[in-house]
Amino acid sequence: MTTSTTHSAASAALRSKLALYLDLIRWNRPAGWLVLVWPTLAALWVAAEGFPGWHLLLVFVSGTVLMRSAGCTINDIADRDFDKHVKRTTQRPITSGQISVKEAALVGLVLTLVAFALVLTTRWEAVAWSVPAVMFTILYPFTKRFFAMPQAFLGIAFNFGIVIAFAAVTGDVGVTAWVLWLANMFLVLAYDTEYAMVDRDDDLKIGMKTSAITLGRFDVLGIMAFFVLCLGLTILAVLPYGLGWPFWLGMALATAQVVWHFTLIKARTREGCFVAFSKSHYIGMTIFAGIALGFALR
Repeated sequence: MTTSTTHSAASAALRSKLALYLDLIRWNRPAGWLVLVWPTLAALWVAAEGFPGWHLLLVFVSGTVLMRSAGCTINDIADRDFDKHVKRTTQRPITSGQISVKEAALVGLVLTLVAFALVLTTRWEAVAWSVPAVMFTILYPFTKRFFAMPQAFLGIAFNFGIVIAFAAVTGDVGVTAWVLWLANMFLVLAYDTEYAMVDRDDDLKIGMKTSAITLGRFDVLGIMAFFVLCLGLTILAVLPYGLGWPFWLGMALATAQVVWHFTLIKARTREGCFVAFSKSHYIGMTIFAGIALGFALR
């Protein structure tokens, strides 16, 4: 074998391994981190009462993507035996044996450390809140074994970005932060229940617990209630800032999307529920756009 052939083979192997790592962290499925980044950015804008500066913007966008990616590795490690029995997840890198548990854990650790390093460039209060955020991210996958609605636990883990954003901007986590935190908790419950509806049949067979199973025939009603609570609490938190028509336009567009979600999930088909979940980040995007434009024009 020539040197050039050896080099080509090594390059191909490296590209193949990199592709597996990117698949592990769901790089080709940005909806998973977009549902996190929009509420975090909304919290940043509210905390700063406008543009928070390029430093914090970079820290929180990058940190959100990194922690979501780390969360995917942790989730796949925890669920590697269960994923063999779910149609949608049988070919995930760990489950299929293409990446070892040790490799995946190392990837998750590196991503978490980089995210933590970014937070270290902000206030110490933000650093302090990031510690429980990492702990909840690690614990979430295991709650599906015993907790009737693990999506609530997921909401706690996902929502730390809001708390950390307020801590980074103001050094304090006040009432507004917690109302936004609760609003996004209901948003997470809504879209992740849609996601759980996709795998409900498989989850029932393997004994996995999800909000879709717990809610049963009230799943669609529950999701709609979660969306309404999210929108109502967001209005409650942001109304005192007087953001005018841009905010109300954003909320109107978000409400229209909730109606669209109902049309997608009412028949409870796998395809409809997955489309609803995959497009749910647009709700957060329109809310954030309304807030950002409202502050810009205030």
